[in-house]
Amino acid sequence: MEPALSGPASHWSKRLSECTKPAYLAIPDLIEEDLASGRLQARDRLPALRDLAAALQLNYTTVARAYAEARKRGLIDAKTGSGTFVRGRAPSLPLRGGTGAEMTMNMPPEPPALIARLRESAARLMATSDPYGLLRYQDFGGTPADRAAAAEWMRRLVPASRADTLLICPGIHSALVALVSQLARPGQTICCDTLAYPGIKAITAQLGVRLQALPGDEEGPSPTAFETLCKTQKPSALYCTPTLQNPSTRTMPQGRREMLADIALRYSVPVIEDDAYGMLPQRKPDAFATLAPELTYYVTGLSKCFGAGLRIAYIQAPAARLADRLSGALRATTVMASPFTTMLATAWLGDGTADDMLKSIRAECTARQAIASHVLAGRHYEADPEGFHLWLAVPPESGWSPSEFALNLRGKGVAVVSSSAFSTDGNPPDAIRICLGGPCERDDIEESLQIVVDTIDHAHHLHAPML
Repeated sequence: MEPALSGPASHWSKRLSECTKPAYLAIPDLIEEDLASGRLQARDRLPALRDLAAALQLNYTTVARAYAEARKRGLIDAKTGSGTFVRGRAPSLPLRGGTGAEMTMNMPPEPPALIARLRESAARLMATSDPYGLLRYQDFGGTPADRAAAAEWMRRLVPASRADTLLICPGIHSALVALVSQLARPGQTICCDTLAYPGIKAITAQLGVRLQALPGDEEGPSPTAFETLCKTQKPSALYCTPTLQNPSTRTMPQGRREMLADIALRYSVPVIEDDAYGMLPQRKPDAFATLAPELTYYVTGLSKCFGAGLRIAYIQAPAARLADRLSGALRATTVMASPFTTMLATAWLGDGTADDMLKSIRAECTARQAIASHVLAGRHYEADPEGFHLWLAVPPESGWSPSEFALNLRGKGVAVVSSSAFSTDGNPPDAIRICLGGPCERDDIEESLQIVVDTIDHAHHLHAPML
């Protein structure tokens, strides 16, 4: 195929002579103009750098900079040994009245049927409370009544939950900060899955603690790899999200939990069990806190099963003395949980509001996952019918990297998260996480997922052919 610019080169030369911009910035503008006018088409081959430099009477470095800028703008692709090709643009895909869909933050759906109940309940609680009492410092870790209500709620997940080993804190993230600072010193290691909650990556990096990824399979981290690490360099802790793992959506089966718990017990390695999504499935395997209670710090909360703004988390420590020790680290980093949100949480746990919210969220998750199943039919993705996110593979044949794909979707008003945000081993899979929760309506979810599908299907408009 002849270089596509053998004809337009004279047109470009004339435009460059009239342009006040530097040539390395003007050339990408000209490529963009010619795409819009039809002079250039997706998959057209561009001249080699030296040929274009000679045609335009520019030096080689200027043209190299121009191509680099055009690649940065997503206009061209370079294939080693094959040349440089026009990427073009994807077909225009309309959005909902110019608005976008926020599908990056893992928020639960917001059942509209419960709005009035939440509003009335909150108003009633405020009307009967002592406002100055709520503005004062509180007992750290929650009052005895707050802890008792939380322990009762948590017994469906950890049957042996007790108020004297439980602490209330402002959100799971703050609980993890305290736990990492308590269990590991700078330079020490916490082991985890190859994909993990981005917050734990940020926390360990900030505290100078090393995350060691454990290779694994679809059931979770490899017991063999975990035991080998325990033998060679005892880790400070094992961090895991065994139920509805973020981002893969997988739930670790009972057998794998038992194997990892047994190794942790034999080598006395503490377990940080981040069970943020544990309330969503109606059935799940035993918690690590049940399999290895003397070593496990079990963390759950209300932000993923009620609403992200309800920053209340519960830590079940292995023993009362360890809870007291952990309370010092929590007090240093968070002072206390908000009395207002603690009051709401305790009331809603006790009067059935939280249970009704969970039922509604599960039902809405199931409905939204059914929409995803329809729109994504035939595509490889992982999801749980009672969860509100999914893990979508980005096909290698599409030519997209996950980061480029996420960036392109953002330009179409759909915000998702690339796999690199979750990778702990530096080798992220070709996938993106899509949240189906939050304030989006079902129609918004369907439309946004269709944009994702159309962008994958029209990738051939964006990339040069593989030669």
